[in-house]
Amino acid sequence: MRAAAQPPALPLARSGAARLGVLSLLLFVAACASTSPVVPPTAPRPGPGPVSPPAPVEGLSLTALPGWAEEDHLAALRAYVAGCARGRGAAAEAVCARARDLAARRPTPSDARAFLEANFVATEARTEDGRAGLLTAYFAPEYAARRAPDAEFDAPVLSRPTNLSEVGDRAAIEAGSAQSSALAWMRAEDLFFLQIQGSGTLTFPDGARLRAAYAADNGAKFVGIARPMAERGLLPQNGTSGDAIRGWLSAHRGAEARAVMALNPRYIFFVVGPDDGKEATGAAGVPLPARRSVAVDPSRWTYGDAVWIEADGGDLVGARASYRGLVMALDTGSAIRGPVRADLYIGRGDAAGQEAGAVRHPLRMWRLTPKG
Repeated sequence: MRAAAQPPALPLARSGAARLGVLSLLLFVAACASTSPVVPPTAPRPGPGPVSPPAPVEGLSLTALPGWAEEDHLAALRAYVAGCARGRGAAAEAVCARARDLAARRPTPSDARAFLEANFVATEARTEDGRAGLLTAYFAPEYAARRAPDAEFDAPVLSRPTNLSEVGDRAAIEAGSAQSSALAWMRAEDLFFLQIQGSGTLTFPDGARLRAAYAADNGAKFVGIARPMAERGLLPQNGTSGDAIRGWLSAHRGAEARAVMALNPRYIFFVVGPDDGKEATGAAGVPLPARRSVAVDPSRWTYGDAVWIEADGGDLVGARASYRGLVMALDTGSAIRGPVRADLYIGRGDAAGQEAGAVRHPLRMWRLTPKG
């Protein structure tokens, strides 16, 4: 769930302050233009009987989306072309093909805007109670690693075990229950975060780089550690960002940190290979456009869907003001559940991780449907 020159997609609001979602929510449980606050859907008023939230407006013009005029429409078109999926119905396939043809002709921002407005309508997704949903963020981390253990790098990156169904929880695996090989060695807190992200790059002192990718898990449910850390007074309530949690685990490396990490019984096993320098690949099987792709609940969304997001008012220390723009649904995660729940992929590296760790924003989402 990376820094050099950031792409123009989803620029940070000029009025905003100077941002892990799966990481921040996963631990608790990238950047858009917005000069006006998000107004969440109105909550049902109390009354003698149940009140349903307002029905979503079908077939809304993209021009009515909040912030549409300020969008980088050319970047939005490029993100759509990178992520639009074939075989999702005749209309979707046809629009995807036309978008690719247009992108190949070096369109102007005005061309891109006209194409999107002519080919899509928007329908707002709603939570069951009509309240705002939640945006978190993730990144592809880069972590130092070693080929042999030492006092600091003592946590093994384990391969898929031959006895996967018998390995037990995190504590049991760390005690040696898994019949697997150590692919590399990491700091324990870094391995914990790598498991949350599901993939990342391992860097070695000799300059070698390996991509670690998800191979299997122990089947245990994910449990976030931020809330219990705050409840125990280990971190302040609004100070449970990824950086804060990693810092605490590092400062208490050993039995104390292991006891906290063991609160999350879920354990991830990896496979490693050469690092090609490209962005992470999501569940849809395509590289994730940084800041223009989201993990969603696949029971509510389809991979390759174009989505408009608006999120404002993050409450973690260091949170940026807002995220708004067109993104593509290309990934999923164990904590991403519900119709208005998204995890924004920020990119690779430390800068992306610092930003992702402070994203926990109220969210609204619109599905952009190709016109029939």
